[in-house]
Amino acid sequence: MAKTTTGVGRVTVFPLLHLWPDTYGVVAYATTGSFGDTAIVGYLPIPEVPDVYLMDAAARHAVGSSTTASIDWVLCTGWSARSVPKPGTLDLPEAAWALEIDGRGAPKDTLYGHNQLFTGRFSLDSPDLMDQARRVLDSRVPTRQAVPVG
Repeated sequence: MAKTTTGVGRVTVFPLLHLWPDTYGVVAYATTGSFGDTAIVGYLPIPEVPDVYLMDAAARHAVGSSTTASIDWVLCTGWSARSVPKPGTLDLPEAAWALEIDGRGAPKDTLYGHNQLFTGRFSLDSPDLMDQARRVLDSRVPTRQAVPVG
């Protein structure tokens, strides 16, 4: 059984393209610990979407040879989703949440105010908020547009 951590606070929920070219999942970013020094970044389970293993996605996208490049990528993805929200992002100012941990790590130096990262399966305690969070996938702006021919 996976270890679980819980918290209450601000949660940012956003769509994430995690399998090229068109498989999106829904990811949540929260913080915990002293002054939010621990980042929580997890995927929300959606039956018709493959699970988003964030450290695997990070390994495919992280740039550089740093031993913490994948951790840095996940931290940047969560923090950026909150600081520059894209269309369809859901920002919950106060929500109770839980994370079934499947990964953890620490950046080389404090990054985006974080000294530690936990990843895994994320859930919101409120069924209504979970429904809203899952609908983030439906509300995203299409990335492709049909180009008229002729």
